[in-house]
Amino acid sequence: MINQTIASNLLRIRKDSGLSQKQLAENAGLSRGAYRNLEKARSEPRTDSLKALALALDVSLKELLIPVRTLERVRFRSLKRLKSRDQVISEVTRWLSDFEDIEQLTDEVSDHGLKPIWSAINDQNKRDTPKIAAMVRESFGLTEKEPVHDICGLLESVGVKVYSLCVNNDAFMGLSVSEGDGGPAVIVNTWDRLPVETWIFSAAHELAHLLLHLNAYDVNEEQEDSTQEAEADEFASHFLMPEAIFRKEWDETAGLSLVDRVLKVKRVFRVSWRTVLFRVAQHMPDEKRFLVWQRFNMEYKAKKGRSLLKHDEPYGIDKEIYQDPLGIRPVTIEPEGMKPHDFQQDRLSRLVRKAVEEDIITLSRASEIMHLQLNQMRELSASWIA
Repeated sequence: MINQTIASNLLRIRKDSGLSQKQLAENAGLSRGAYRNLEKARSEPRTDSLKALALALDVSLKELLIPVRTLERVRFRSLKRLKSRDQVISEVTRWLSDFEDIEQLTDEVSDHGLKPIWSAINDQNKRDTPKIAAMVRESFGLTEKEPVHDICGLLESVGVKVYSLCVNNDAFMGLSVSEGDGGPAVIVNTWDRLPVETWIFSAAHELAHLLLHLNAYDVNEEQEDSTQEAEADEFASHFLMPEAIFRKEWDETAGLSLVDRVLKVKRVFRVSWRTVLFRVAQHMPDEKRFLVWQRFNMEYKAKKGRSLLKHDEPYGIDKEIYQDPLGIRPVTIEPEGMKPHDFQQDRLSRLVRKAVEEDIITLSRASEIMHLQLNQMRELSASWIA
C-alpha cells in the first residue's frame, strides 16, 4: 500500500514539475530504471532514494509518503484542460487538512455565515443577480456606498477560508470547495503575471459559485458552464461595484476623457479597467457596445504609445493587499493597478501563531502548515512582537 502511495505521489508531483522520468532520475542521482520501478510501485523504496527524490522535487519527504485525501465537493473548471489539475487538488486538500487541524488544536472552529444567504436565495421566485449581490453585501456588513477594501479579510470574517495558489496558467483563475469537504473555501490563482485586480475579481467570482451554484460542486466535472460563468461574473461585478455608487462615481467624472474616467473609477472600486468598461457598455444599446472598447483602446494607445495586452492592468494596486502573510476575469499590467498587499488572507497565520505561542504545535509543524522553510518560520515567529 505504501509503495502505491509513493508511486502515485511521485507521478503526480513529477508531472506538475514538468520533469521527465529521466530528468528526475538524474537530478536525484538514480538510474532511470530504478526510478521507473518506484513510480510503477514495482520495488521497495529506500529511505535515501526517497530523500533524494524529495530534494529534487523541492517537496518534503512527508508529501511522498502520505496518501492524498480525495475531495468531492469541488468546483474546479478551466478554459482548457490543466496538466497540473491533480496537483492543484492535492495541494488544496493538504491545505484544508492543515487548516482543519489547526482549528481543532486552537479550539477556534468557526461556522460560516452563508447558510442564511442560501435560504434567502432559494426563496426567490426569480433570480436577480445584482439584487443578490446587494443582499450579500448587506449580510457581510457592507454599506451601499462602501468599496470592498479587503476581500480576503471580508470572506474570512464570515467563515469562508481563502487560499492563494500560484499556477502558471491563465486558463485557471480559481476554484472553490463547498461545506462537507472542509469548505466553504475560495482558492485563487495568484500567479504574478495576473494583475491583483484579477485575483480580487476571481475571489468574488468563486464566492458567487458558492452562493448560486451549489449543485455544480463535483470534482469530476471539468468543463465550464457558460451560463454559470456569466452569472458569477455579473455577481462579482455588482458585489465589488454596486450600481448606485458606480453611477455616482461615473457621472462625476463626465468631463474627463474615457481613459481617465475608467482609470479613476477603477481605483475607487479596486477592479480592473475591463470590469468598468463592461459595466459602462451594459447601459448602451447592443449595437454600440463595441464602440466603448474600441474608443478606450484607441485613446490608451494614443496616450501611452502602445495597446493594452490581455493581462495588462496599468498602475495596478499592490499585491500585498492580497497575498500570503509573507510575502471581470481579465487576465500582466493593469492600468492604475493594485499590488500584492491588496490581496492578503490572514486567519490561518493567526491560528498558527496562537498554536506556536501556546506550545500546541512545534515550529517544525508550523513551517509545514505555512509552506515555509524552518529558518523562514523562525524568522516569522521572531517578528511576532506585538
